[in-house]
Amino acid sequence: MKKNRGFEPVSKYKENTIDMPKRATKGSAGYDLTAAVDITVPSVFKAFQAEEAEGNPMKSTLVPTGVKAYMPESEYLLLANRSSNPMKRQLAVPNGIGVIDSDYYNNEGNEGEIFVQLINYGLEDVHIKKGERIAQGIFTPYNVVDNEAGEYDVRTGGFGSSGR
Repeated sequence: MKKNRGFEPVSKYKENTIDMPKRATKGSAGYDLTAAVDITVPSVFKAFQAEEAEGNPMKSTLVPTGVKAYMPESEYLLLANRSSNPMKRQLAVPNGIGVIDSDYYNNEGNEGEIFVQLINYGLEDVHIKKGERIAQGIFTPYNVVDNEAGEYDVRTGGFGSSGR
């Protein structure tokens, strides 16, 4: 049977129990992504006060999920913040959304683990426990323009690898 889209654990977490993303209800568009490890997202305000940010007090934290996603070439996985994160925990996805391209999965130099980039604009550090829901992923189709010409680079890396 051909696999169209789904999630798999990345190899470094094969021996650990990793929660596979799932939808909370039948009508949910997003698959809940969870933290693969316990992690602390530091308060940017505490960093300002302590001057610990080494030039960038707004530094993001990459939270590992322990999973990768596969999908058709004409889709991407949109990563969105959980709606409760800003209100209840003062956690935001600093670029608004994340985009996981289809060629991020098992490319040369990177297995394709999904990380959720978070920033804590609250007054206190936020401690995220392994298995806690941190974001949602929505499989999304996209279109390309007619008569698209050109050669494409081959992805060979992880986070931010398609940038120039």
